Amino acid sequence: MRIYKDHLILSGSKIKQALLQFNELSQDAILFVVDNKDKLIGALTDGDVRRGLLKGFTIECNVDEIIQDNPRYIVKGENNLKKVIEYREGDFRIVPVVDENRKVVNVINFRKIRSYLPIDAVIMAGGRGQRLQPLTDTVPKPLLKVGDKPIMEHNLDRLALFGIDDFWVSVKYLGEQIEQHFGKGENKNVKIEYVWENEPLGTIGAVSQIKNFEHDYILVTNSDLLTNIDYEQFFLEFIRQDADLAVLTIPYQVNIPYAVLETNKGEVKSFKEKPTYTYYSNGGIYLIKKKMLNFIPKETFFNATDLMEELISKNLKVISFPFSGYWLDVGKHEDFEKAHIDIHNIKF
Repeated sequence: MRIYKDHLILSGSKIKQALLQFNELSQDAILFVVDNKDKLIGALTDGDVRRGLLKGFTIECNVDEIIQDNPRYIVKGENNLKKVIEYREGDFRIVPVVDENRKVVNVINFRKIRSYLPIDAVIMAGGRGQRLQPLTDTVPKPLLKVGDKPIMEHNLDRLALFGIDDFWVSVKYLGEQIEQHFGKGENKNVKIEYVWENEPLGTIGAVSQIKNFEHDYILVTNSDLLTNIDYEQFFLEFIRQDADLAVLTIPYQVNIPYAVLETNKGEVKSFKEKPTYTYYSNGGIYLIKKKMLNFIPKETFFNATDLMEELISKNLKVISFPFSGYWLDVGKHEDFEKAHIDIHNIKF
């Protein structure tokens, strides 16, 4: 995978050096000119070089003489999704991401990702995976392979596909193997940090240990899910409803093969012939405003459902995001076998 610094060129470099980098970048040929602290100065395309040469510049001239000095960019940590969509739909394929000091910290490529969501992702990967024994006796459940890669890697890659590049992984059982497999995320052009649970802390308790989130919105997901959810649509609905917490929900239909009577004190008021009822189950993926995490107690076993109940009790807004795409909780042997079959047919 190409790292974002391949798109950077130092101010004062010769046009010849830019041409060499363009050759390596191929169809992604755009460079961002930075100073020695990676502060963004301008942008440079092969078209800029051609126009410069036609004006009499040579390949020994400095790139600064022919750059675009007002490039488009995204500011990390801000809710820039409207601008992201505008750039994407305007066919601006490659855009730098800068911090508050205009230092380039990433470069997004819409040929390779679908969005750039202002979200930190927490992947809960500390469980024992008892229902999948003996497979999990020596390998943690998140590293069990489905197709050509571990379950958790499918999750992380899906999140990264929507531009999420700040990850936290909660680990406990055989966590060293998970840390060794993913490292710090350099190979995937993301940042991964690890949160170790000394004692089991439930499905969200470990999040209370994280103090330095990059964004105001946090996504928490189980590590053993296989899904093709569109995280951009999830986030847009969360913002549209100004929710404090959103939970992915999976619809389940129950078909009753008989007429169902509606009664009052034994008196039949009406009936429905063979009705179908739809119920919504917790899908194990949550979007949360960062300030809501203050309701998670420190060093205490605490589930995501406990947080939902706490927020509801305080009249804060908890919403359901019904999802009808592919979703599978790989918790049992039959689920694991199903995942091996489904992985070849899921439209990601």
